[in-house]
Amino acid sequence: MSDVQPDRIIDGRELEPPEPFVRTMEALDAIAQGEKVMLRIGREPFPLYRALSLNGFEWLTRQAPDGCYEVLIWKSLFR
Repeated sequence: MSDVQPDRIIDGRELEPPEPFVRTMEALDAIAQGEKVMLRIGREPFPLYRALSLNGFEWLTRQAPDGCYEVLIWKSLFR
């Protein structure tokens, strides 16, 4: 995932819930097919995964060396 360049980055590490979720969903509303959003957050965002699934998005999650989570999100081709 480190070689992928997202079109938009949401840094939620210093934000209080639900702000990272809200900002991520707003960013996803604005992307076109083929664009990607990266969310960086201090804990794995399990509630976000359900919302992504229900709204036709795919994602990859990895834990970065600093301990934060990076979630790369894009629109599913089968949406």
